[in-house]
Amino acid sequence: MPDNQGHQVRVGADIGGTFTDVVIEAGPSQHSAKVLTDHSEPEQAIVEGLVKVAERAGIEIEQVDQLIHGTTLASNALIERRGAKTAFITTQGFRDVIEMRTEGRFDQYDLNLSLPPPLISREHRYVVAGRIAASGGELVALDESALQHIAQKIKASAYQSVAIGFIHSYMNGEHEQRARDIIERLVPGVGVSISSEVSPQMREFERFNTVCANAFVKPLMASYLERLVERLKSVGADCPVFMIHSGGGLISIESAIEFPVRLLESGPAGGAIYAADFAARYGLDRVLSFDMGGTTAKICLIEQHTPKTARSFEVARTCRFKKGSGMPISIPVIEMVEIGAGGGSIGWVDDLRQIRVGPESAGSEPGPACYDRGGENPTVTDADLLLGRLDADNFAGGDITLVRGNSVTALERHIGDKLEMDSETAAIGICEVVDENMANAARVHAVESGKELSDFTMIAFGGAAPLHASRLCEKLNIDTLLVPPGAGVGSAIGFLRAPFGFEAVRGAYLKLSQFDPDWTNALIQELSSEAEKFTRAGAPESELRREIKAYMRYQGQGWEIVVVLPDRAFVAGDDLEIRRLFEAEYIRLFGRALEGLDIEIMNWSVQSSSTLAAVEPVAPVPLESSLTPLSKRRIFDARKQTFVEAGVYERESMVAGSKVAGPAIIVENETTTIVNSRFEAIMQSDRCLLVQRKTLEAGDAG
Repeated sequence: MPDNQGHQVRVGADIGGTFTDVVIEAGPSQHSAKVLTDHSEPEQAIVEGLVKVAERAGIEIEQVDQLIHGTTLASNALIERRGAKTAFITTQGFRDVIEMRTEGRFDQYDLNLSLPPPLISREHRYVVAGRIAASGGELVALDESALQHIAQKIKASAYQSVAIGFIHSYMNGEHEQRARDIIERLVPGVGVSISSEVSPQMREFERFNTVCANAFVKPLMASYLERLVERLKSVGADCPVFMIHSGGGLISIESAIEFPVRLLESGPAGGAIYAADFAARYGLDRVLSFDMGGTTAKICLIEQHTPKTARSFEVARTCRFKKGSGMPISIPVIEMVEIGAGGGSIGWVDDLRQIRVGPESAGSEPGPACYDRGGENPTVTDADLLLGRLDADNFAGGDITLVRGNSVTALERHIGDKLEMDSETAAIGICEVVDENMANAARVHAVESGKELSDFTMIAFGGAAPLHASRLCEKLNIDTLLVPPGAGVGSAIGFLRAPFGFEAVRGAYLKLSQFDPDWTNALIQELSSEAEKFTRAGAPESELRREIKAYMRYQGQGWEIVVVLPDRAFVAGDDLEIRRLFEAEYIRLFGRALEGLDIEIMNWSVQSSSTLAAVEPVAPVPLESSLTPLSKRRIFDARKQTFVEAGVYERESMVAGSKVAGPAIIVENETTTIVNSRFEAIMQSDRCLLVQRKTLEAGDAG
């Protein structure tokens, strides 16, 4: 039902580790609210936020037409190993694949290297005879009598969920499908996930681990999503609910319940879409997206208005920057670096008497010490308060009053007394450590991607990001920063900018020298049908666009690069065009092509998505005179290593062209933007804050 002006009413809801953000949008009108996350009943925070924001907007909850939701609950369940009691059934002889991993060492010089334990321990893993060949043909028939015996064990042991992963099932899933039928028939009510549907890609360790992760979180997410729908109905929101998945598209609740592993990075994906939308509006081809909330910070590279993507990622890394130290998940995902550096991240002193921050977080329960909810550990928020960056009386729009004395006590007790420093010095240490952690994560990600960050513009959002963004720009030698309107609830707004979409992926081997256009067209059509089925569930009448990608390598190489293929039917001779596209991408990445080698295609993907309206470019604004501050506040300037007087300005009172020179504090309900001494901020016509180095200091190192 539209609002009184005839606009469709849409709601975005993002559950974070500390806050749950809810945004309501009706045409150009937008309102938001932050409420503390309820970890025992996460859906309660969404309902509370919806009631609060609907009241602010003057909209009846019954008028809501659509709710789009993203959450980190699935990834948190994996990290904390807090999922269902799960059994894993695999091919005889492959019981220990998820424990042996790839036998690679993520730190080859560590003699005491400890690999992450498998998600499902050995006593919960079962094997069955039967074998599919790499070509997809059946070598050995499935042992159905053994499966029936395993089903009885599953029933007797009261397993809540079952994962099934057989060798080469990405080529032929018939054995997995038959095994699922037997388990579901003999163990009514148990959830079953099969790898040929969850992640039909080659490389058995990654595929097996992904289907195990899907089964592990499936009952938890199904229960949560069903409760959410019922709680929304109880307050009058009887509207369709959609989820944003890790690849940045929207899917139905039913699809999310069946494939919850697709939701692992759903919350952060909304933030990347939010940043990409503003990159398009401002015509920015190179953007560093910086999202800092209460529990984590996320960094993503966006080029040509499109976030960088991958077909796999890792969760729960034991070593922050070391690939291979985490749990691999083979699903399409917006690629980003995520570290434990949020407002609630806890500061502590290690055995070498050095200040460390995170990855543990105070979350929302009990929260930072200054929340006065029982928290005793010093956090980044406590440090920001002592350094003058936060207004104790107007935090989170005035919903939370911060208690400065609690922060002083926590910093002195846990850091100051151990290092013989006062609370303010301890706060400086925490903020500099967390800022350097985030800057280092951005540097590593850029180097791995072959990028130079000084060429990028930073877009900062999340409740804590605008507090730290200009200091990060100093450290990364970035000259320009955008803080969009609604930055404090950026991910939730990003949900409302996402298309309905799904990416279907399939492992299917093809040598380019043996290119078969009929086989290729049939495979792409199968993937297109799968992707469109999920997309049509949310956008039945929308015009869909399609993108075809192949994961290719030279014969003998161990990993692939992504090549976008033309969207048309292939014919004989198109192998030359595919080779040209591959070599162009290879040269872009590595500088030169290799002569005399055949090319292999290992995996294929088709992404189907609804078409979004074109964004309107933002017109430049004439510069108005500088504003007079409402008041002054003492804040710490990290570059000058001293406290300075900063003007305080209300963002709401700034008009297009208003200029604020640093040091300055620009306040709004959901966040605060700190403008360091070397920067100045100019309000744009779309309410974005453009923060850039002062002219005489442009390009100066941080």
